[in-house]
Amino acid sequence: MKKIELGDISGFAAYERIREKQRQRIIELKQRRRVAVGDKVTLLFENRDTIIFQIHEMMRAERIGDLDKIRGEIEVYNELIPGPHELSATLFLELEDQANVREDLLKFLGIDEAVYLDVGTHRIRAVFEAGRSREDKISAVQYVKFPFSDVALQALTTGEKVELLIDHMNYKAAAPIERATRESLIEDLTGET
Repeated sequence: MKKIELGDISGFAAYERIREKQRQRIIELKQRRRVAVGDKVTLLFENRDTIIFQIHEMMRAERIGDLDKIRGEIEVYNELIPGPHELSATLFLELEDQANVREDLLKFLGIDEAVYLDVGTHRIRAVFEAGRSREDKISAVQYVKFPFSDVALQALTTGEKVELLIDHMNYKAAAPIERATRESLIEDLTGET
């Protein structure tokens, strides 16, 4: 998937004119790309469109107009763009009890070793971005990638069962990848539009 460049990003005035239409389009896109795995974990599969939207919204929220700062945001967010034969996702730990959020988060230590995408008989272990978890602290937002072998990609495109799986000592859950999500992910992996 092509990385984002400065030319892909609109200025404030241009973005404000198209924001509502873009926002609606991205909400619909994200609905197809969001998968709840149990009641406490959600993964949102990212692509160029979702990332460009995030950059625009960050610029808007923080009033970033300086070109060097925009380039910096692009550089950071480009890390979320999946590479060849790879899916990229943002993993959210959905913890509602704000009084115990730190303790509840700590229960998820080690989740970076426990998230998989099963495609037929192929198990793809999620590769987590480094630095978002330590032995005494974990972020509620994690960035993960799923590297596909050729045979796993073929299994995905030929319709074999696909499921997200979390096999953690404190959290076990699985969720099937539905047809609309699968089609969207195949587009990411194959470059088809």
